[in-house]
Amino acid sequence: MAEKETLLEWQAPARPFKKRNKEYYKTIAAFVFLLVVILVFLKEFLLIGAILALFFVSYVLSTIPPEKVKHKITRHGFETGGQLYWFEELFDFWFEKKWGQEMVVIRSFRLPGRILALLGEVNKEELKKVLEKRIPFREKPEKNWTDKAGDWLAKKMTPKEKTEAPVA
Repeated sequence: MAEKETLLEWQAPARPFKKRNKEYYKTIAAFVFLLVVILVFLKEFLLIGAILALFFVSYVLSTIPPEKVKHKITRHGFETGGQLYWFEELFDFWFEKKWGQEMVVIRSFRLPGRILALLGEVNKEELKKVLEKRIPFREKPEKNWTDKAGDWLAKKMTPKEKTEAPVA
């Protein structure tokens, strides 16, 4: 087997991270409590367990900062966190911004379907130039119903930032 030639390599956090305030946790906890009360009357105890597990995962992901992972583009594919995705398995890519952090999103034919890699210190244009030679670039991909539903839910679940009224 030929040695893997590295075209571009960088380190960045494994996922976007945003430190949450107490208001966020209070909003989520109130929503979960209301849902659990309704489900107790419906005797849906398995669903209650699943909702509480999701609440716990949400809490953990918003309190523990992500570890750094190494991303690498070789002649054969895109490697992230030690997992290699062959270029034949990759469909297209684009850039997104979440919580002020830039990331590249690569669609794959293999599960999980989308690979997210924060840019960290890598030059966005250099990354685009290297990837464009191997897979198509999309300026802005079409959103399917799951993307739209996820965006709507995230917007509804995130409390609005309080702005203080100007003092007269």
